[in-house]
Amino acid sequence: MNKEESMLQKRLVELSRLAYNRGIVIFSDFLNLNELNILHTTPKDMFLSQYKTYGGYDLSERQMAVFLPDALYYDYEYPIQIIEVTPSSKRFAEDLTHRDYLGALMNLGIERSKVGDIIVEDQKGLIFVKEELAEYIADNLTVVRHTNVNTSVGKGVKVDYEPRFEELKGTVSSIRLDSVLALAYPLSRSKITAQIEAGKVFVNGKLITSNGYRLKDNDIISVRKMGRIAYDGILSETKKGRYLISVRKYI
Repeated sequence: MNKEESMLQKRLVELSRLAYNRGIVIFSDFLNLNELNILHTTPKDMFLSQYKTYGGYDLSERQMAVFLPDALYYDYEYPIQIIEVTPSSKRFAEDLTHRDYLGALMNLGIERSKVGDIIVEDQKGLIFVKEELAEYIADNLTVVRHTNVNTSVGKGVKVDYEPRFEELKGTVSSIRLDSVLALAYPLSRSKITAQIEAGKVFVNGKLITSNGYRLKDNDIISVRKMGRIAYDGILSETKKGRYLISVRKYI
């Protein structure tokens, strides 16, 4: 655990302590996959109160933690709102990406930790944000890339969303990061290595620069400007000692 991760762990433990000592429900900011892993792998006896996590819909990746002094007696609602973003004119709208929406939010001075998942579908963006910033974003987000947009705040909107995947299967000599990426993307091993060493590859939200990093089942791998894959695990081993694996490519 590096210094930044250690500081995050201490902050989460402190939120738990405050919830316990003050007898109130306390929420964290949105946590990415690596930060959620730190939360879930912290010894339970370090927390003075229970916690749960949620990001606005069932399959959310970025989630808030809520610390509960007594889960049986405290009602609470996650301070999450959904901002729906649509083009002012569909005729002149660009094909906007997750990166475009996130960049527009960063241009407004919004911290990444205040923003949850961003779902892009059918010329529409759904942005999960902390409640305190929803009105500001809705009032000021008028352009995404070069497309003029309209926004509306819809807390309580039911989101029935499941990521779409292309399933890939193939054999690799080992469960190294570079081997799995070479299966998922049509690039030479040298180009895959260059991507990793250039700091463009993240596993569960954590920067990984080692080609030999060994993946675990259900790891989420992100490659800048190329997309994401989910590593499902080993299906079988061949007679020659290679591994048949399954990965899902986000589409």
